[in-house]
Amino acid sequence: MEVLVDPERSEGSRRIMPGYTYIMTNQRHTVLYTGSTNEILRRISQHRRRKRGSFTKRYNVDKVVYLKEYATLQEAREAEKRIKGWTRKKKIDLINSVNPEWKDLIDE
Repeated sequence: MEVLVDPERSEGSRRIMPGYTYIMTNQRHTVLYTGSTNEILRRISQHRRRKRGSFTKRYNVDKVVYLKEYATLQEAREAEKRIKGWTRKKKIDLINSVNPEWKDLIDE
């Protein structure tokens, strides 16, 4: 199965998949969860199914309030690591800069 990607994102014959960094929260915005993936819809679906014992189940995290695409998964993981080191206020400022109403960016 061939994965369709932007032809600008290839190294020789190897295709480079984009990566995504995201922040999720619960309905009351009391919890912030930061993650990264190369398959954003699949990963968000996994969070929303709330596997037993998972962080997202425990804290009812189901709303994507920040989402950014990167050229590679490695870049997305580096951004995730940076964001995880930030204060809660800095994360909130980031979310407010792109999504001031804290709408769910991925409605399924």
